[in-house]
Amino acid sequence: MKSFELHIPALSKPENQPNWLRHLRTINHHRMLVCQHCFRVGLYRQGLMHDLSKYNPVEFMTGVRYFQGYRSPNTAERLDKGYSSAWLHHKGRNKHHLEYWIDYSLDEDSPMAGMKMPVQYVVEMFCDRVAACKTYQKEAYTDASPLEYYEHSKTHYILHPETRALLETMLAMLAEKGEEETFAYIRHEVLNK
Repeated sequence: MKSFELHIPALSKPENQPNWLRHLRTINHHRMLVCQHCFRVGLYRQGLMHDLSKYNPVEFMTGVRYFQGYRSPNTAERLDKGYSSAWLHHKGRNKHHLEYWIDYSLDEDSPMAGMKMPVQYVVEMFCDRVAACKTYQKEAYTDASPLEYYEHSKTHYILHPETRALLETMLAMLAEKGEEETFAYIRHEVLNK
């Protein structure tokens, strides 16, 4: 009996591929990582549903136009236009983004405030940050990368104090103790699964 071999033509080098394919591969890679991380902590549905809005033309076409490969296309669109239409669309549809939870405050001294996020979305936000750092930093990624990225921008984040504390705890634990211990802690202590 003759053996069957499947011959798949090699893909061209990423830099020779069209932006739409490079962007699609980036989205798929990122979503796969988030899915794996969410599965490790028991958030199966959230892992599968994560960032599906990125396939919407509003977000996808912007990603193709501004694709760079080393950072979010939303940053490039923001630099070009002064805002990111893709980000405005994305943050309003995905509960794992802190910006989804910003609302008018009842405190007269602070007109806008971060609402307390449900724990499962804080955990998905953590998984998203880890996956984004892995996606864009590639071989330079370390377990400290998500904390370093957060520290760089945390002063302008509008977060509820409890949400901030939980996110910072998980990021610091990852940097200090690694994925295995951090994901186990999240699954058993944070989510009680």
